[in-house]
Amino acid sequence: MADYGHDLTFGSFLTPANSDPAHVVGLARHSEDVGLDLVTFQDHPYQPSFLDTWTLMSFVAARTDRIAIAPNVLNVPLRRPAVIARAAASLDRLSGGRVELGLGAGAFWDAIEAMGAERLSPGQSVDALIEAIEVIRGLWDTGNPDRLQVDGRHHWVAGAKRGPAPVHDVEIWLGATRPRMLRTIGELADGWLPTLGLLGGLTALTEGNARIDDAAQAAGRDPRAIRRLLNISGSFGARDGAKLFRGPAEAWAEQIADLALAFGVSTFILGSDDFRDLAVYGQEVAPRARELVAAERD
Repeated sequence: MADYGHDLTFGSFLTPANSDPAHVVGLARHSEDVGLDLVTFQDHPYQPSFLDTWTLMSFVAARTDRIAIAPNVLNVPLRRPAVIARAAASLDRLSGGRVELGLGAGAFWDAIEAMGAERLSPGQSVDALIEAIEVIRGLWDTGNPDRLQVDGRHHWVAGAKRGPAPVHDVEIWLGATRPRMLRTIGELADGWLPTLGLLGGLTALTEGNARIDDAAQAAGRDPRAIRRLLNISGSFGARDGAKLFRGPAEAWAEQIADLALAFGVSTFILGSDDFRDLAVYGQEVAPRARELVAAERD
């Protein structure tokens, strides 16, 4: 059993389609109404069929009351980290502490370069993300009276004034599968946010956890401080053999409980733009999965 000590939470992963903005905003509000803890949005700034993710998050924050909001994950190559820091802190303050920050190093480099960013190698993109985290955390550290100086190769600030500070400790989650990114999570981040369909099997969760835990311990951090999240997708209906997330709500709850207990995943984020699926997930799957995990841990 893997237990990193975090409460079990559930969220949605929405597509910020601009073809019907009312639909995605309605899905976000619906996510809150059906009891989900978190609503997240893809971020592909080079995709003209998408609304701008940060603008959408701000609008959703104003139209909801309780639910936490995060990008899943923010495209750092096209967003300067100093601006990310101030935008995240501002939205956290405006929303009463409901913002978390998922970050990504970039993947679709032809599209990223077409938008005016420098093309980076895989190693350079991780270097840039590490620098970005230093800038973001540094600007949030308003208890330090010195101006921030970060001498990065890709991201830097030269005597920037710190602030504003978020109203709660905003967590930084990294979307990652490769070894160096996993080590970076252990060294610097607050959470691991992979997508199940891109992992290539459940053994990748075990291997990823081990890399994160080893890096955290080497950096003098407690691995339990690092949240394990997971983007999932599937369909509700008749059970389809042993396939994950292909069946009734009870089967989903059992499978989520198994993943939580075996791999320490504490936040499960459903990728769906369907009102009914989100309702089943929030009102049937989430409560039952919590019951199963609590019963096993008692």
